[in-house]
Amino acid sequence: MGTQPFRVTSQPASRDGQTILCVKGAISTTSSAAFQEAALAATAPKLIIDLSEAISIDSMAIGALVRVFVSCHKSGRKLALVGLNHRVRNVLRITGVEELFTTYATIREAEEGLA
Repeated sequence: MGTQPFRVTSQPASRDGQTILCVKGAISTTSSAAFQEAALAATAPKLIIDLSEAISIDSMAIGALVRVFVSCHKSGRKLALVGLNHRVRNVLRITGVEELFTTYATIREAEEGLA
């Protein structure tokens, strides 16, 4: 498996009040700050983070995800994670934070679930 460069991009949601961030590559020590910055800059009432192309996450990524969760929770915003592969889901489970996050298989399901 080749190394995929890290990127976070925003894509339009099909519903008003929703923002979708698409993560590509590994969220790691070197990229977690950029991920967190992008996620915290999204101010829509409902944030969907698409991790279907996130190849892995490490402990720094877990910290960033939890900070994003706390920020959303404190401001009354909703957060959903989409497209978790086995590796990403396993890290969330092992670290004990999986239950914090609402997860969906697809962006469409998340858009409907957060509506």
